[in-house]
Amino acid sequence: MKTTIAAIDFGTSKIVTLVAENSGRARCDIVGTGIAAYDGYLPEGWNNPGELDDQIMACITDVEKQLRHRKIHNLNVGVPAVFTKVYAVQAKVALKGTEPRVTSQDVSEIFRIAENNLGPTMGVTIHTSPAWFRVDGGMKTMEPVGMRGRELTALISFVVADQSFLDEVNDRLTRLGFVVDGFYSTAAGEALLFLPGADRDKTCALIDVGYLSTDLLVVEGDAIIFMETIDLGGANMAVDLAYGLDIPLSEAEEKIKRQFVFGTDTADRVYELPGADGQKPRSFTRDEVAAIIQPRVDELAQEILDRLEKANNPLGKWSNIYLTGGGLSFNRGGREYLAAKLKRPLRDTPKRTTTFNSHSYSSTLGLMDLIIDTVEQTHQPQSKGGVIGEFFRSLLGG
Repeated sequence: MKTTIAAIDFGTSKIVTLVAENSGRARCDIVGTGIAAYDGYLPEGWNNPGELDDQIMACITDVEKQLRHRKIHNLNVGVPAVFTKVYAVQAKVALKGTEPRVTSQDVSEIFRIAENNLGPTMGVTIHTSPAWFRVDGGMKTMEPVGMRGRELTALISFVVADQSFLDEVNDRLTRLGFVVDGFYSTAAGEALLFLPGADRDKTCALIDVGYLSTDLLVVEGDAIIFMETIDLGGANMAVDLAYGLDIPLSEAEEKIKRQFVFGTDTADRVYELPGADGQKPRSFTRDEVAAIIQPRVDELAQEILDRLEKANNPLGKWSNIYLTGGGLSFNRGGREYLAAKLKRPLRDTPKRTTTFNSHSYSSTLGLMDLIIDTVEQTHQPQSKGGVIGEFFRSLLGG
């Protein structure tokens, strides 16, 4: 019997609906993808709420055509990082018995204690995961069951979603005739799929530069331990170019921003704008463009450094940082330029599929992977990841 899972991801410039199918035994395929451009959101909410219903339907209709007009009725919703907060909470539990060892009940108990330590929040917890466990203050581990000791300590992460976002999206989708099966943290899915486990074990970071904003995640174990959204993205660079060069925003975005190459080896490059609507053709030197776009990336780098410093810089000397998102990754030399400003290397996120290898799909793929893994663990709690989750990771090259 086939199971169909549909996920909808609200990015800062587009809505993506992804549909996957499994036949119950180690099989899971991405069978449809729908994309609709829209005006996105800021921390205050949607930039153009009036267009949202139409763009949601356009996105889903696009998928249904690929499914030979088979209708989608149920949706899993990704909650963007800007509408969530992360709380990393420590908890401990005394181990019982004459020669106590950690049991699964102890692990469950420490999650309960961590939740009590968290206290009331202004929202709904949509993701909970451990950063590490320790027995008697020893080495960090992700598999404490069976270890001997007197006390179990853990750092547990809670991703809490804004209640108003959940209510509005649920109301919209219900009004449009869909059933919301669940809400998931897009940031958590992206981090778990694209950050290698070995790097997460020693703490690492992911910088997702989107169109309107940048998400900064610090991850340890299976948990986001720090997350902030910076109100700078690829759109800021395009707007700066449009204003500074006195050209339309569409031309600044398509003809210059996306084509700009960071690095001195392109110093002689000229960016040409063909004449349109009676206007004369114009051209700009690489130096003219760099003088506008590079200061904005410098500002982004400083914001990242400031946020990490505010968090007492949870990254270690050997922690790796990865870059994704369509706001900067598409620009040749952009990753290296940002790395120089951060004064530490930046790695490219691994390609997880040949079909969806664009950085602009990172959040959607991570969301779907998290949903599939969660669904499988619900049906087969004895497995970690499960048949569907493991196959999906295999499908994506993980």
